[in-house]
Amino acid sequence: MKKTILGLALALAWVTADADPYSMAIQQANRVSNQNNAEQQRIASQENEGASSPAGQGQAPSTANPLLAATLQNIKSLGRDFTDLEQSPVGQPDSSGVVALMNDLSSAAQGPKASTQSVKELAKDLATALAGNQKIKASEPELARYIHAIFNSSHLNSTQQSNICDRVNKLLANAGVPLGSATDVVTDLQTIGGETK
Repeated sequence: MKKTILGLALALAWVTADADPYSMAIQQANRVSNQNNAEQQRIASQENEGASSPAGQGQAPSTANPLLAATLQNIKSLGRDFTDLEQSPVGQPDSSGVVALMNDLSSAAQGPKASTQSVKELAKDLATALAGNQKIKASEPELARYIHAIFNSSHLNSTQQSNICDRVNKLLANAGVPLGSATDVVTDLQTIGGETK
C-alpha cells in the first residue's frame, strides 16, 4: 500500500512539474495579450483625441513603426484614388484623378524608385482601366496592396512578383476590364517591378 501511495505521489509530482512550464507559458501569453490590448486601446484613444482636435486632423495614425505607417497610408491613398477614378465616365478618367494617382504611385516606393515615365504610364493605364468601372470597388484594397508591393519589389523574389501580376490581371478581368487595358496595366507593373528590384 505504501508503494502505491508513493508511486501516486511521484506521478502527481511529475505531472505537476511537467504541467508547470505550460501553465507559465499560458500565463505569459495572457500577459502579453493583455498588454497588446491595452496598447491598442491607448493608440485608438490617441487617434480619437487627434481626430476631434483641429490640429490632429489629417495626421497619420500613431504607430511605433514609421515605415508601416507610411505603407498603410499609401495603400489607403491608392484606394481613395481608385474610388475617385471609378466616378469618372467610362474610358474618360478625370485628369485631376490621374495626377493624384501618379503622386501616390510615386510615393509608394520605400527603396529604389521607378522611373517617372513608368509611373506616368501606369497611372494613365490604371486610370483608363478603372474609369467608370464600379465592379472593381470590392477589390480596391487588394489592388492597392498589390500595386504598393510591386513598387517595393526589392522585398520580393521573382515568383512573388509574377504571382502579384497574375492576381492583378485576375482582379481586373473579374471586374470586366477589357483584356487590352488589363494587359497594359500588368505590363506596366512588370516594368516597375524590374526598376524597383
